[in-house]
Amino acid sequence: MVRKHIVKIVAIVVFLLAGSLLAMASAAVDQIGVLSGTVTTLVATGTTVHEGDILVRVDTLAGSVPAARATTKGVVTQVLVKQGDSIKIGDVVARIEVAK
Repeated sequence: MVRKHIVKIVAIVVFLLAGSLLAMASAAVDQIGVLSGTVTTLVATGTTVHEGDILVRVDTLAGSVPAARATTKGVVTQVLVKQGDSIKIGDVVARIEVAK
């Protein structure tokens, strides 16, 4: 009797862990700006990107420079800034759905 309960509990834990791993694998990843400035160009929603691709460029005293690059391969599901917006270091500028 006790053994059946232990088996049920272990099975439930395994299913919960597997479910959370699947949920994390398909989660969107926030992309953070690393420079401050006025947004000059940005990636379009639905664009497939690879790690290192430029997502947002900003105008600074040195000219137009990348402010955010993709940290993973996937599809851009959301762009949270638009051309002309001022962003600061640490702002979330886009979200990427990780490729499987």
